[in-house]
Amino acid sequence: MSATQIVNSTKTTGWPRGSANAGDGLSNSINKLNAAQSLTANRTINIYPLTNYTFGTKEPLFEKDPSVPARFQRMRDEFDRIGMRRSVEGVLLVHEHGLPHVLLLQLGTTFFKLPGGELNAGEDEVEGLKRLLTETLGRQDGVKQDWNIEDTIGNWWRPNFEPPQYPYIPPHITKPKEHKRLFLVQLHEKELLTKKYLFLLTLPDKATHRMKRHIL
Repeated sequence: MSATQIVNSTKTTGWPRGSANAGDGLSNSINKLNAAQSLTANRTINIYPLTNYTFGTKEPLFEKDPSVPARFQRMRDEFDRIGMRRSVEGVLLVHEHGLPHVLLLQLGTTFFKLPGGELNAGEDEVEGLKRLLTETLGRQDGVKQDWNIEDTIGNWWRPNFEPPQYPYIPPHITKPKEHKRLFLVQLHEKELLTKKYLFLLTLPDKATHRMKRHIL
C-alpha cells in the first residue's frame, strides 16, 4: 500500500538537527538557540498505513516514580547534582482511517506519552533518542533497529519543579529545570515495533477526550 505524502514547506520550530550537544547545561542550550537559523523544510514526509507494521509484545511500561510529587522530588535531587534535565521524545506517524495518527505509549492504565525519556549526562540527543526508542519499541530478536531521526519539531522548557511547560524560557527564569526536545521520526515502509500497549491519536485533535484508542 502506498504512503501518504506530506510536503512540508513551513519553517521548522527549534534548532537545526546536527548542532552542538546541550550536555554542558543551560548556557550551551541558549547559545544553540541564539545561533539557530530559520530553516525551510521543502521535502516529502512519507506516512505509511498502520497495517504495514507488525507489533510484538513487551511488558507494560510504568512510570519511574509512584506519584507526581515523587517525580518532582527526584527532579530536584538530580538538579542539585547535575543541573537541568534534558529529555527527548519522538513523534512517529502512521496512516489509519484516512487520517495521520501519532503513536503514543500507554503507561499503566491512565497515562499516555510520546516514546522517549531522559538523557544521560553528556549524551547526544539523537543517539539518546535512538537508545530510548530501542528500549521501548525495539526488536527482541537481536536485529538492530535503524531509527531515522529527522528534524526538530518542538522545544519545551519547564521553568519550575511543577507540571507546566512552555515553548520558550520565561524572561524571569534563569535556571529552567528541564528542556525537552521533540524530533520527527520517519518510520520505514515496513517495521516491527515491539510494544504491547500503543495508542493512536488522530491529527488534528487537541483534546484528549476526543482521542480514538487502538490498543495493539
